[in-house]
Parts: sequence; structure tokens; C-alpha cells
Amino acid sequence: MYTLPKIERFNQDVLSKYHIYNSVFITLPFHSIDNTGALLPLFTDICDTGFKKQETPKEIVDFFAKRYLHDPSETEKIDIMFRFIQYIERQIVLFDAIEDAAFPVIHNMEGRGSLRDIKEKSDAKDKEEELIDFLEDFNVRTVLTAHPTQFYPGAVLGIINDLTEAIRKNDLLNIKQLLAQLGKTPFIQNEKPNPFDEAVSLIWYLENVFYQTSGEMVQYVQKNIFNGNSIKNPLIKLGFWPGGDRDGNPFVTTEITLKVAERLRTSILKCYYIEIRNLKRKLTFSGVNTLVTELEQKLYRSVFYSTGEIFITLDEFKSQLNKIKQIIIDQHQSLYLDELDALLIKVNLFGFHFASLDIRQNSKIHDAVFKDIVDFYLKTNASVFPENYFELTEEEKFKVLSNTNGNLDAAVFSNEMTRLTIESIQAVKTIQEKNGEFGANRYIISNNESALNVMETFALFRLSNWENPPVDIIPLFESIDDLQNAHEIMEKLYTNPAYAAHLMNRNNKQTIMLGFSDGTKDGGYLMANWSIYKAKEELTAISRKYGVKAIFFDGRGGPPARGGGKTHKFYASLGPNIENNEIQVTVQGQTISSNFGTLDSCRYNLENLLSAGVTNQVFNKGENELILDEKNILDQLAGFGYEKYLSFKNHPKFIPYLEQMSTLKYYAKTNIGSRPSKRSKSEHLDFADLRAIPFVGSWSQLKQNVPGFFGVGTALKHFEDTNQWDKVQNLYDNSMFFKTLLENSMMSLAKSFFPLTAYMKKDPQFGVFWQIIYDEFLETKRLLLKIAGHKELMENYPDGKASIQIRERIVLPLLTIQQYALLRINELNKEDKPDEALIKVYEKIVTRSLFGNTNASRNSA
Repeated sequence: MYTLPKIERFNQDVLSKYHIYNSVFITLPFHSIDNTGALLPLFTDICDTGFKKQETPKEIVDFFAKRYLHDPSETEKIDIMFRFIQYIERQIVLFDAIEDAAFPVIHNMEGRGSLRDIKEKSDAKDKEEELIDFLEDFNVRTVLTAHPTQFYPGAVLGIINDLTEAIRKNDLLNIKQLLAQLGKTPFIQNEKPNPFDEAVSLIWYLENVFYQTSGEMVQYVQKNIFNGNSIKNPLIKLGFWPGGDRDGNPFVTTEITLKVAERLRTSILKCYYIEIRNLKRKLTFSGVNTLVTELEQKLYRSVFYSTGEIFITLDEFKSQLNKIKQIIIDQHQSLYLDELDALLIKVNLFGFHFASLDIRQNSKIHDAVFKDIVDFYLKTNASVFPENYFELTEEEKFKVLSNTNGNLDAAVFSNEMTRLTIESIQAVKTIQEKNGEFGANRYIISNNESALNVMETFALFRLSNWENPPVDIIPLFESIDDLQNAHEIMEKLYTNPAYAAHLMNRNNKQTIMLGFSDGTKDGGYLMANWSIYKAKEELTAISRKYGVKAIFFDGRGGPPARGGGKTHKFYASLGPNIENNEIQVTVQGQTISSNFGTLDSCRYNLENLLSAGVTNQVFNKGENELILDEKNILDQLAGFGYEKYLSFKNHPKFIPYLEQMSTLKYYAKTNIGSRPSKRSKSEHLDFADLRAIPFVGSWSQLKQNVPGFFGVGTALKHFEDTNQWDKVQNLYDNSMFFKTLLENSMMSLAKSFFPLTAYMKKDPQFGVFWQIIYDEFLETKRLLLKIAGHKELMENYPDGKASIQIRERIVLPLLTIQQYALLRINELNKEDKPDEALIKVYEKIVTRSLFGNTNASRNSA
């Protein structure tokens, strides 16, 4: 029997099931739900027809109300809008669960990019030894962040998980019960979560998904690629930001950092305890059972005693497991050896830390903190810093910083930020004592602009009574200028004897973080991606020159505008001039639940990342290298795109448009994350302080997706107008990097819907500005279809395209309601005596509709 094509599997296992279970949802005995469920399809059709006729959202809503609600009052119209929002929110959950349940059917879990595929390719190409050598030194690190793009509260995530399982089993009775539960479960959090709440919700994924998946992947590699021999290298590493990411989040305190680290430790010990309990039922033979019972008791006390005391060390735990293993081999014919090996693999992967808690702070904060510390030493101990420290050149400051040491007491500082920063460094030491070095051994400097930023941070550790800190100092380069200067900054560090000695203690490895999100916000789609590519090449070259192994850590978000999209294809496309020691990526918000939320999707995406590294370094080694002419074309494309984006960003209507016509200011009211939506507390909106998530998310809510395409059409058009189209066409045909870049941009276009905001072109204040966006959209779409040889966007990904179309269809009424509410707010504000109470109601409609729109897109912010 032949396997159906992917799109047919999608139609059969997703689309048809959605229609069946959605009809079940309508029949549930809720107050008003039958009326809502009956009216919603009618409203959807009116929205669809209305936008085709170029009607405004206000005209569409008013027409629907007049036809089906019989001349209702404004209160009645508001009531039906809220009911539609609540219903659509639950439709999206249902669709998510159905897609998750169908994941292993639609995706070939053993096909291209899988571990099995890697094994078979290495056998066919006679590259077994090369593959083993590579895997002995390569890692994939997924770093979970609490950036606020996940609008599902914990209770709803639990329902999605249970609903997915029930749908997979076609358990109709259970599905009906879960849909009934869904109908009665609130979607809104009345209060913002604190960073510890965020940590707890993300640790669920570590315990229930990553723990099992990572262990199974490494066990497969050991058995089938390493021929049963233990792999010493932890192929999969997990990182964690909630509780450690202080950049712009005043709610991350030292107490929370330590509390999160303790929760990570108890969570992994709990996983070990459950597994030991299961093993105890199997390892019942003499000489083994007592050893297993002893482990079980020590783990139980370490997890469930409230003192926080640990009753077994990691070394003792490993030693006891290996002792049990040897007895099983020697005396019991290796009975249940596979199960014991599975636990040993996880202990080697996760230790007592589970995931490394990264500490992150902004360089601007460090500047102020360091000034405070220098002033303190000048008053109390003049031998540490010279009086003229701030007048010294960078080179002279380096000499001073290379020899600093001290024993700072955070309590003596009155400035809260100084105290918290010193405490965060001392917290790293405390965490390492309890969770091991990998508990917290990375300190990230956001907005890193100079080598001095790194040296001063390094000095902060030395001044905290830590001579040779086992910590990686990681600069994060975000703006276009900083990306272009990054290699010069790193060379200054590599040639500094004190920092070079520090790197020697860190196995001559330097992790460097690059920010896709803020890079795109700063320089536009093409310039950001090309600047990061070039920065990686230059950083690789300079690191190799000084014998340092560069490891790149990519700050990626969900959508293409923030480094998302076909991530595995991006990594597989990097040539030999970019170091490929590890793939490190941030994963956040709904991207965690959509890409890593189930055992199947987690395995699929982790295996694809691992496969991307293998493809680049083993199977296609030396390929994908861009030649000079191709780089020149990319330089020109990025330059033209950058000019277009800069003129757009500097347009006098840019900030007012976001403030007045988008949902930007509503992100702060959503109660989904602990972090404020902008860095400063100023009432005035400053572009520099604006965070990438609300920035990208606001364009997504408008269905304009500007950050994912703006400037691409203009750049391509230059080559068309100057009769050089063959140059970009050849680049697209031959460069996987360029092709992936443009395919990801196509996804941004596919999720755009300009009829929604077409009414804005008649706006006296913003009409011209809207037209600029729309013209660039049309040009980009035309030229991307031309270069790909397609008639429709994403036609080479029919299942992905179908998923987007259904999701966009589900939220079309939600988008219409949101725009209607924004229009009413603007109307009410222009009245002589604005009705503040009514304005607040419409603001609530905007915020509520924002939730569903984001959840439906799964990677829109």
C-alpha cells in the first residue's frame, strides 16, 4: 500500500477531523454556545465576502449585526463579539490538538533529517568513521526562554495535551468531555505571572518531553552509530532563561534565580526517582535489588524533603548505577540492561542541573553598575582602580581590568541595580555548588557594543572573589553596526593575555550570541540575515587565527522576521567558513509548544537540527560555500533592502502608525509574561527601547508582517530593472542559504492579508504610509513568485500552506473584530466627551482578540 502524499494526509487527518470535532463542539450544552456556533460561520462568510468587496471592518460588522441580530444595541453587538472571541479561541485549541495528534502521520519520522536517515546515509557513503568523529564533538542546545509569546495559561496547555492524546486514539467520549472542559476553562490570566511561574510552566516541557526524547535519541546513536559504545559527548544540551534573564525584567531577583535553579534540580531528581521506581520492579535479583532500593531512598529524600538538602552526589549516583550495570552484565545475563543504560544516558546528559540557567543583562546596565563599583573602590581601596580610570583609553583600561580582583559585598551598595548585579554573579557560584558547574555557567551581555563590555563583565567575576571563574562570558551582538564590528571586538579579547588565559581554562571555546530579532528590527530582513552570516564568517576566521573554537548561539524567535521559519535548512546551508561545533538556538513562547510540545514534534525537530549539523559537516562538507560574486550580489541586495527599510523606519509616520493603528500598546495589558513590553518606563515610545516581540507581533496582528519582507522586493527589483535578473536567479538556484532566506520570507507574505487594513489607504494621516507598505508587499510577492517559478506562495510546502490557510480562515472573524474595535476606539477618542467606560470595553476586545490571533499563527511573535 502506497503512502498518501503529504497534503492528502493533512486533509484526511487534520482538516476532516477538525470539521467533525468542531461540529461536536457546537452541540455541547453551554449557555449561548449553540447560537454563537451557528452565527459564527455566517459571520465568517460575511467577512470573507466583505473584504473581497473592499468593505471596511466596520461596514462588515454593521452589516452582519443588521442582518442577523435585528438592529441590535451597541451592548448587544459587543456581547456577540466577546462570544465569538471566546468560541474562536477554543476552535484554535482544537485545531492545535488535531495537528499535534496528526504530527507523526503527516511528517515522515524516519525520513529525511531523522537519525535513521543519518545512519543510512553514512553507511551508503562509507562515512561511518567521519560521522562518529563529528558526533563526538557536536552538540545541539535548545534554550527555552520565557519571552511573552505564549497566550495559553497552564490549564489550557494541559487540555491541549490530553485532547491531543484522545484525538490520536479517536476516543470520542473523552474528546467530548475535554471540549466541554475547554468551554468552561478561562483563557485569561488576571495577573501577570512572575518569573518563577514562567519557569515552572516551562519545566513541564523539560520533564514531560525533552527528558524522554533526548535520552532516546542518544541511546539510538549509541546503539546504531557507536555500535553499543558509550558516547562521552552530551549530544543534546538544554538551556533555560526564566529566572536568569534580567535584561529589562525588574522582576528577576536573586531569590528567584536561586529558587528556579533549585526547582530545576528537584525536577531532574524527580525524573530519576520515577525511573528508578520503575526499574526497581524489574531489577529484583540478588546483589542488585538492595542497591536500587538505596538509590530510590536517597533520591526520594533529596526530592521531597523540604530542607533542600541533597542526600546523594552526582558522582555517587553514577558510580552506583555503573556498579549495578556491571553486576547485571556479570551475573544476570544483561537482563534489563537497555533500561538501565537509558537512565545512565539521561544522568550523563542532565546531571543534577537538567538545563543550564543562563544569566543575561544589558551592557547599558553594566556600564552604570561598573561606574558605581569603581567609585566605591576609589573611596575605599584606591589600589584596585586608578583615580583617572574613566579618562583612560580602552587599551589602558584593559591593563587595569586584567589585574583586578576583590571580594565585593553586594550589601554595601545602596543602588539596587548594582546590588542585584553583584548578587547575580554570586548566585552563579551558589548554583554551581548545588547543581554542578553546568547549573549556571554562562553570562550573556545583551546589546554588546565593545570589547570593554566583555572585559568589565569578566572583571565583575574576579571582583567577586573568583580568580578563575568556570563561566563563559557571552557577548550578544544585535544591531547592524555591532554585527559588522563583532570580529574586531573579539580580536581585542583574544589578544588580551588575561582573557586568553580565561579562554584556555574554558577549553579555548568562545560562545558568541547573535540576535536575529533585534537585528531585523534595526536593519530589516535582508540586511540582518546577511550581516549575521558575514559576522559568523569573520568571527570564525578570527577565532581560528587565534586557535579559539567559536560557538554560535542564535537568538531566534518564532517567525521568519525573528530568525524562525525553516531553521534546519538554514543550518544545513552554512558553508565551511562558518564554524559548526554546535547549533545553539533560543526557543520561546508558542514555538516551544508547537515545535517541541509533544514527544513526536520534539524528536522530529531535534533530529532535524542534529541532521543539519551532520549534513553541513559530513555529507556536504566543503559545499554551500558562497563564491565572491555571489557574496557581492548578496551585499548589493542587503544594501538596497537596508536603504528601503531605513527610509521606511525613519518615516515621520512610522512610530505614530504603530502607536495609533496597531496593537502595540496592548501587548503590555495581556498578562502573559513577567517582562515589560519595552525597556524604559517612559510614556514616550522610543524605537530603541521597543522590544522585538511586540514590534514583530504588532505587524503580525495587522496582517502586514513588515519585518519579514520589507525591502526584499525593492532589492530584487533593482536586478530586474538593470537587466541583471539572471544573477539573482542563479543565486537562488544554487545557494541553499539564499533560497531558504527567500522561502522564509514567502511564509511572512503568506500570512499577510492586506484587505483587512485596506480602509487605511483613505485615512488622511496614514493613507500614504499604508500604501508604501502595500506597494512593497506586492512587489516582493511578484518577484518571489518569479524567482521561485511559482504561481502561488509556498506551493512547494502544500501541507504548511494548507495549515496556514485554515488557521487564517479560523481567525478572520477575530481580525475583523479587532480592527472594528480599534476603529471604534479612534472614533470615540475624537468625540468632544469620550465615553471612557466604552473605550475600555473596546480595548478589552482588542486585547482578547490579540490572544487568539497569536496562538493561531503559532510563530507570529
